[in-house]
Amino acid sequence: MFDSTTLYGRRVPLTAPPATLASQPALITDRQRWRCSRCQQAIPPTDQLPDQIPYCRQCLTLGRLTARTKLYTIPEPNRFPARTEAPLTWTGTLSAQQATAAAELLTQVRQRQNHLLWAVTGAGKTEIVYPALAWALQQGWRVAWTSPRIDVCLELAPRLAAAFAPVSQVVLYGGQPEPYVYRQLTICTTHQLLRFAAAFDLIVVDEVDAFPLATSPMLQGAIHQAEKPDGCHLYLTATPGGALQRLVRRRTLSVTYLPLRYHGYLLPPIQVRIAWQWRERLAKGRLPSDLVRRLRGYQARQQRFLLFVPHVRDLVPVAAALKRDGIRGGVTVHAADPQRREKVQAMRDQTVPFLITTTILERGVTFPNVMVLILGGDDSVFSTAALVQIAGRVGRHREHPGGDVICYCQSQTLTVWRAQRMIRSLNRRGRRLGGRRR
Repeated sequence: MFDSTTLYGRRVPLTAPPATLASQPALITDRQRWRCSRCQQAIPPTDQLPDQIPYCRQCLTLGRLTARTKLYTIPEPNRFPARTEAPLTWTGTLSAQQATAAAELLTQVRQRQNHLLWAVTGAGKTEIVYPALAWALQQGWRVAWTSPRIDVCLELAPRLAAAFAPVSQVVLYGGQPEPYVYRQLTICTTHQLLRFAAAFDLIVVDEVDAFPLATSPMLQGAIHQAEKPDGCHLYLTATPGGALQRLVRRRTLSVTYLPLRYHGYLLPPIQVRIAWQWRERLAKGRLPSDLVRRLRGYQARQQRFLLFVPHVRDLVPVAAALKRDGIRGGVTVHAADPQRREKVQAMRDQTVPFLITTTILERGVTFPNVMVLILGGDDSVFSTAALVQIAGRVGRHREHPGGDVICYCQSQTLTVWRAQRMIRSLNRRGRRLGGRRR
C-alpha cells in the first residue's frame, strides 16, 4: 500500500505512482540547456546515456534522474501538533557561558532569524542548541539537523534521541539500513537534503565549514531548498570559513561567540616536532623515532590515541610500520572504508586502543581521554581549520580535560603556524572568562 507520508516535503521518483499525485520533470530545459530539478545543477551536453537521453551526474549517488524521470511530491503539511510542554528530557545543566549562548540562539529561532554559533571545539555546541530546539519542537515545527559528515550524524542520533525522548526521529545517510519514514526530527547528511523541498521550519547545520559542504554550491543550495520560505537555520562551527566571517562582519548574519570549553579548560596547544624525510623513512618501513617512542609510552600505560595521516595511501604502510615496532591493536579507517561505522564505534566503546585515520575524523566525534598525533601535518590536505579541529579531539571530557596534540612535519609551515596562533587567540579569550589550563 502506498504511504503518502513519504512524499511530505520531498521530491522523489516513483515506479508506480498514484494518478492523483503532483509531479514535475526531473530534468527541465532552460534556454536549450538541461538543469536538474533535484540538485539545481546545469547538465553538460556530454552527460547522456547510450540512447542520448540526458541524465544528472551531480546527484547520481541519490539515484539516477533522466529527462524521462518524474519527481513526485506532496507539500509539507506539518502533521506534528503543538505540545503543552517542551519535549526536552535531557537532565544535564549548562554553564553560565553556555546558558547565555543558548538564550541568544532561542531568541533568534523564535524570531525565525538565521544565526551562527561560533564556539570553540568542546564548547558543547549540541547542548547549547537544546533550548532552541526544544522550543521549535514544542511549536510543532518540523526540524532537520544536518552535517556533511556521516560520523557526526551517527554520533548525534542517539544523543538527540535521549535528549528528546518524546520526539519521533529518522536518520538519513548514504547506505542507511532502515527505510525513510516521516518524522518530526530528521538527522541527515547534507546530501540527503537534496530530496527535500520547503519541508523544514528549522535546519541546524552542524560543522558548516566542513568538506564537502564548505566548497559545494550544490549542497549550500540544498539547505535553502529544504527550508520553508519562512523557515530559518542555525550554523554551528568552531572554525567558520571566510564567507561566513564576511557575513558576520557585514552584519548580515548574527553571531553568538563562545571561546571556552564547557568544562572550563582551555584548548591544548599544538606542539610541532620536525621529522625530516619521514616519507622516505616510511617507504623503508620506518617511522620517526620520536613518534615511535611516544606511542610505545602510550601503549605501556594503556593510553588511547588517534594518529592522523595525510592520505588513504599512507594508512597501510603506517600500520605496518607500527606493527613492526610492536605497537599493535589499532585499526585504520577512512571515508570509503566499508567498516568505517563499526571501527569508529569500537573506538567509542574502547575495544580498540587506537585509530590510524585520515581527516575524516577531524571533527564531530568524541572519544574520552585520547591523545592526538599528526604525521605529515605540513601536507596541504591539513588546512588551518582542519588542524584546529583535530586538536579539538583532545581534552573533551570533564575528567580528562588535557592531553597531547603533536604535529610531525618536515618543516614549520604557515598553515601550521596559523593553527597554533588560532588556538592561542582562542585561549586568550577563554582566559578572560576564567578558563584554565590543564
